[in-house]
Amino acid sequence: MGFFDKLSDFFTGYEEIDDEFFEDLTDTLIMGDVGMLTAQQLTDELRERVRKERVSDTEEAKRVLVRIMEERLDAISTEHDFDFEDKKSVVLVVGVNGVGKTTSAGKLAARYRALGRKVMLVAADTFRAAAIEQLTSWAMKTGADIVKGREGGDPGSVIYDAIQSAKARDYDMLIVDTAGRLHNKKNLMNELSKINQIIRSEYPEAVKETLVVVDASTGQNAKEQAKEFNEVTDVSGVVLTKLDGSAKGGIVIAIENELSIPVKFVGVGEGVSDLRRFDVEKYMRGMLGD
Repeated sequence: MGFFDKLSDFFTGYEEIDDEFFEDLTDTLIMGDVGMLTAQQLTDELRERVRKERVSDTEEAKRVLVRIMEERLDAISTEHDFDFEDKKSVVLVVGVNGVGKTTSAGKLAARYRALGRKVMLVAADTFRAAAIEQLTSWAMKTGADIVKGREGGDPGSVIYDAIQSAKARDYDMLIVDTAGRLHNKKNLMNELSKINQIIRSEYPEAVKETLVVVDASTGQNAKEQAKEFNEVTDVSGVVLTKLDGSAKGGIVIAIENELSIPVKFVGVGEGVSDLRRFDVEKYMRGMLGD
């Protein structure tokens, strides 16, 4: 059962709004991976609005909670969130191994190729041979070009070569698959810092976008991974994979509320086109059962 199904069941299971209702709502939100802090904040705000607006019906209380959630999600978004789509850009895809990082890079290439952008994939995860092979497969599947180095090579050199090729051949977007290692934060920070420095030096006119890929099915671990990467580089958005039918769909609210990083894309299936822009309105309609 998905997150919103569980919430809907919760509201239909109560006839009156009392202290027990709010305590159980907090627990339900936590179980949906909204997280302790955010769950308590949402419940406290709902309690206050129910009092001020004299809400006595649980169905109306659910609609008030939806408005509160939507306000919090909307507060994180800006008009510049997707500037990289329409300008020369470099999109860094970061994340730990196993969350769908390389696959997400390939699906992003498919998305922007379909929109008519001239896309280059960059295999800068040189520490894992399978990543280079996997991204090469995505390049063939999507018709995107690819720049890659040898296994164990210098990721910075791959980035440098890709930028020179992109400028010479007038590419719209570079999508860079980076190494997914978190066991040594200092090495990861140094590596990402070097990559960012090369981009600033060699391609200052490009819009730089850094997307961290996390797996919705891992719940609070997804938030912690996003937090870890945000500490070592300037993350501008989240790609949330495996959101389809997840009982832990509340992680969207936890990430945006606690980290102030917008969820920009969600994976809703295994297909090439199943990586989509996150739609706040559609997400909240799910809670209302629409």
